[in-house]
Amino acid sequence: MLFKSLEFKLMNGQKVKITDIPVLEEDNKYRFMLQIRLQKFLTTIYSQKQPKSIYSFKDYLKKTLKWPDYEALFGSVILKYNA
Repeated sequence: MLFKSLEFKLMNGQKVKITDIPVLEEDNKYRFMLQIRLQKFLTTIYSQKQPKSIYSFKDYLKKTLKWPDYEALFGSVILKYNA
């Protein structure tokens, strides 16, 4: 899976970076949900008085999504015999 990051400045000039944003195909059923979650995440960062300088979108999704949805997005294939 490909990941992208987003870097921007707030109104007070502070730089904020959001990492681990998954890049999904156009026809992926989770794409719309991730766009909405990213928009909500950005809104919460803008509303904070003292935001951090770096955030992980993947960690945010781990806290907010239901586990089956999170696992469907980021779940890794378990290899047999450590191959």
